[in-house]
Amino acid sequence: MTALTSPVRESAEQVLARCGELVRPSLREAVGRLHPWLAEMAAYSFGWCEVGGAPAAAPGGKGVRQALAVLGAEAAGADGGAGVPAAVAVELVHAFSLLHDDIMDGDATRRRRPAVWRAYGTGPAVLAGDALFALAVDTLAAAPAGPGTVRLLSAALADLVRGQADDLLFASRPWTGPERVTPPEYRAMAEGKTGALLGCAAALGAALGGAPRETVEALDRAGRHLGVAFQLVDDVLGIWGDPAVTGKPVGGDLRERKKTFPVLAALGSPAARRLPELLGSAEHTGEAAALIEAAGGRTAALAEARARTAAARELLGAAPLAAGAAEELAGLLDLLVDRTL
Repeated sequence: MTALTSPVRESAEQVLARCGELVRPSLREAVGRLHPWLAEMAAYSFGWCEVGGAPAAAPGGKGVRQALAVLGAEAAGADGGAGVPAAVAVELVHAFSLLHDDIMDGDATRRRRPAVWRAYGTGPAVLAGDALFALAVDTLAAAPAGPGTVRLLSAALADLVRGQADDLLFASRPWTGPERVTPPEYRAMAEGKTGALLGCAAALGAALGGAPRETVEALDRAGRHLGVAFQLVDDVLGIWGDPAVTGKPVGGDLRERKKTFPVLAALGSPAARRLPELLGSAEHTGEAAALIEAAGGRTAALAEARARTAAARELLGAAPLAAGAAEELAGLLDLLVDRTL
């Protein structure tokens, strides 16, 4: 997979910036309605401030879900502002999930800073996550067509939780044998954990923009394919990516013995017989990465990511979307999936 050409990348990043500027005031206003202590933790999680409330040097995150919601509304022929409540709600749910994920996974850092639970404590971080989720539901319920969109959000959240549960259970399963985690199981987990909220963002924006049910469902499915593709590329970057780009140490996923798609795909090859004993060892990270690549794990992950991207493109091409927004959605898909390896 090659890096995006500069004009395509710049165009997609301009879309992210435009959508972020549209959503940011409403997102900040929503967070400001929380209890001051909870609002500070939420602001810290978004990268807006440091511990104690001092402004942060640079806000974190690209605002992908925000952009999908705005573009979903525009794809339905509405003004992007119609998708702002959806963008705010989905961004709040995403932040809530990250706060809780970091606690469950024991991840001490997030975006090169201490995770909220390390900065404020586990109990406060759980409470802040709960507050963000409640705020998301309230935000969406107050929007036009609220009850129907709340059902969309709750269904996506159920899938997200199911995916997270599978991901946690994967850690205790063996690398080989009948109880091993299979690539199809991993795809299902990734669709729930990552894809459900991406699909929900685009679908909610379209719903608030007045799109018919078929269009809402098509955008939901496209976003789910995008989520799986994004996760697969993230898995590849977690093994072979440049730490300066990813913010992760080289081979960190291998040392943590994470059951990522390249590893699972490689284990199906006789060439990877020694792989389980190499995983988790800092001394053998390079050898494990080379073995996974030789056994076809990297190739399989990227091929699956391309297939999911193609499926998302097909759905976008078949749906009756406003032309400009459809093109921007396709460009955003490229930016997320075709990252530099």
